[in-house]
Amino acid sequence: MKKKIGLLVFMVLLASLLLSGCFPGDGSSSADNVAGFFFGVWHGWIAPVSLIYSWFNNDINIYEVFNNGFRYNLGFYMAIISGFGGIAVFRKSRK
Repeated sequence: MKKKIGLLVFMVLLASLLLSGCFPGDGSSSADNVAGFFFGVWHGWIAPVSLIYSWFNNDINIYEVFNNGFRYNLGFYMAIISGFGGIAVFRKSRK
């Protein structure tokens, strides 16, 4: 039991470390190198983590300022609604 908890803690810390390099506003995107659709999807998936991290670091945002417009917005929105269970097409109805 202790090994499973230790492994879970290790995996969460490792995932947090890996995610910290991919936050919106981390400097990887600029006016010349804008974020596209897949960055939008990624930033939508990690939006809750970005929100918490932005409380401690003012340089990190939830949304990438340098993006390519509609495609980034579409990816971000799709990730937000699917990540929080908003796509009801695939849900089973309870009776």
